[in-house]
Amino acid sequence: MTGWDTGLVNAHTHLYSGLSVLGMPAPRPQPKNFVEILQRVWWKLDRALDEDGLRAAARLSVADALLAGTTGLIDHHESPSCIEGSLDVLADVCQELGMRAVLCYGVTERNGGREEARRGIEECARFIASNHRPLVRGVLGIHASFTVSDETLFELGEIARDLETVVHVHVAEDLADVADARVRGYAGPLQRLLENEALPPGSILVHGVHLSEDEVALANQHDLWFVQNPRSNLNNNVGYPLAIHAGDRVALGTDGFPSDMLEEAAVLLTEARKHEPDPEESLERMERGGELLAERFAVGGRKPDATVRVGTVIVDGREVVHEGCLVTADYDAIRVEAEVQAERLWTRMAAL
Repeated sequence: MTGWDTGLVNAHTHLYSGLSVLGMPAPRPQPKNFVEILQRVWWKLDRALDEDGLRAAARLSVADALLAGTTGLIDHHESPSCIEGSLDVLADVCQELGMRAVLCYGVTERNGGREEARRGIEECARFIASNHRPLVRGVLGIHASFTVSDETLFELGEIARDLETVVHVHVAEDLADVADARVRGYAGPLQRLLENEALPPGSILVHGVHLSEDEVALANQHDLWFVQNPRSNLNNNVGYPLAIHAGDRVALGTDGFPSDMLEEAAVLLTEARKHEPDPEESLERMERGGELLAERFAVGGRKPDATVRVGTVIVDGREVVHEGCLVTADYDAIRVEAEVQAERLWTRMAAL
């Protein structure tokens, strides 16, 4: 448990991957690059998810996050086999356990083309319009531009503006994203998103590993956020976002790694000392996550409240962790159910 006075924020995560810590089998054959990691691991996992598995993954992820002093998270979700209602599953878990959250469905065409994209957009729009949970907000999401058409990007941007919300999207995590945009006739994935009007001010760009300083400056001009994910970038061997220090608004996320933000910050500092002109400044990104979360929640300038002391976590006036124990649910039962659902998930993944 941390000794921070205010709760920590994970500015980009994937609750659906929460079961992966419970003995997920290694892919065969081993992936040779980032795209193969997606194809053989994460795109298999998300296709294999059902509602029970998703709920178990979210409950374990959220419980562990609260126990680590993380009181807010911005999630990016995908479950192509159970799109409709999936955001309600996540929202119910967050509200029940006491986690403040911003949720979206990552729209993609990689399994079912434009019809799949339509379903993802409709899930986001439905959730934004119908959600009334005090601890949860919704935005629109895109998996990454290389998995959707220009038509989908433009449509999604129009809906985001109509709903007065923002877009949460992976950008330039790997060179494959850059190459795809250039094949389509754009200077890069950021320019493609902007030219298709898919990024309202305040939208969230995740990773930005392969963006130049000029492109980061372009994002600044459009009032966009960046979220850096050091552990994930190291694990996937995609590189370090060398230009991200030039971003006006940069927060820290885990990209599906456990929401222990102190551990994420430690890895960030180690890597920043190798790559950035002022590495100590990079730790400010942990604080900026609270500002990003507040943009989605603040009413009349009031920021969301959370307090973390040794052994105690309070969110929105409600004690959710007491003396190092989860108050809002039985943690042991959460873990047992997660282990049961994990075994079911590995079996379904193996059949894909």
